[in-house]
Amino acid sequence: QVQLVESGGGLVQAGGSLRLSCAASGNIFSINTMGWYRQAPGKQRDLVATITRGGTTNYSDSVKGRFTISRDNAKNTVYLQMNSLKPEDTAVYYCNAANRFNGMNYWGQGTLVTVSS
Repeated sequence: QVQLVESGGGLVQAGGSLRLSCAASGNIFSINTMGWYRQAPGKQRDLVATITRGGTTNYSDSVKGRFTISRDNAKNTVYLQMNSLKPEDTAVYYCNAANRFNGMNYWGQGTLVTVSS
């Protein structure tokens, strides 16, 4: 099993920045890709960004150039630096980790990001 704990959400004005963190514990060896997803009210959960253990990243088009995902394997932590935030970035952000052996997905509890106009 893997446990994920997010932190760093909050309220910010449009144009501002926030940094999210996600600390993983448990069966860390089973994890390769980690990432962030978000879910706005009344909408489905969508991919924001992912990063592999080797550092390969992938971003949704809506956040490219504004968000940066990074990872500290020694600390078992993944980060999401969010700059130039827009009201449409308002959502609950979830940390995700994928088990490379059985394909199981683990999720954090979510952290709310609210961007005011």
